[in-house]
Amino acid sequence: MIEERSDFTRGSILQKLFWFMLPILGALVLQAAYGAVDLLVVGRFGSTSGLSAVSTGSQVLNLVTFVVTQLATGITVLIARYLGEKNPKQIAPVLGGASLVFALISVGLCIVLMGFARPISVLMQAPAESLDLTVDYVRICGGGIFFIVAYNLLSAIFRGLGDSKSPLIFVLVACVVNIIGDLVLVAGFHMDAAGAALATVFAQAISVVCAIRMLMKKDLPFTIKRTDFCFNRQCRKFLQIGIPLALQEFLTQVSFLALCAFVNRLGLEASSGYGVASKIVNFAC
Repeated sequence: MIEERSDFTRGSILQKLFWFMLPILGALVLQAAYGAVDLLVVGRFGSTSGLSAVSTGSQVLNLVTFVVTQLATGITVLIARYLGEKNPKQIAPVLGGASLVFALISVGLCIVLMGFARPISVLMQAPAESLDLTVDYVRICGGGIFFIVAYNLLSAIFRGLGDSKSPLIFVLVACVVNIIGDLVLVAGFHMDAAGAALATVFAQAISVVCAIRMLMKKDLPFTIKRTDFCFNRQCRKFLQIGIPLALQEFLTQVSFLALCAFVNRLGLEASSGYGVASKIVNFAC
């Protein structure tokens, strides 16, 4: 069953909220560090063109990641609601329906990012010197978008179940793997921006495997059946919650993309500098 400290229907809500919030805050800090590592390693061992490519490509990836995260918030809210209502049997259809919805989202994003990597990079005004590297970065990350979407879905599920520590562990694992991958592929094999993208995808894949194993070992208050994996009414419920949040995040990220595109028009050095500065600002935001 769910731990008592995670049950917000009993006891001191403020104390439980505090301990629930801390791992989420830690995960946000690690996510900011996670994105900064690519720029740090590419800036040290790669080229200025590669640094610009990672800067532009990561902005595109941020839009996808943050929008998916907000959309998955609807799942967190719905799971927490059913736990609070002492109606955990409704959670299984939520997970089954969400798995199908986010699988379709992954397929759509993969097609867009891989098939239109060059038009997207051109639209972002990527400098001519880094255009091909930007295309490679976007295309590789697009090929691994399933793991990015899966990670955010699994994190939403754990938080809905009252467990905010596990997502922190996932991010920590991904961060360590990403650092090792960057050093091996960028510093060791001199793969520049493409190496950073491969390290990112591999790190996300490892974190997803860890998340699935932990979820399978978790003592859940419900049982997921094959019949739960369908487009049911729970899909509409979590989408009603998540879509407005995702739309708000989408508009915010579009403004950042527009700013990045404007800076890219100023040249390679400006593009690289903007990427480094934006990652530093992420720690404060």
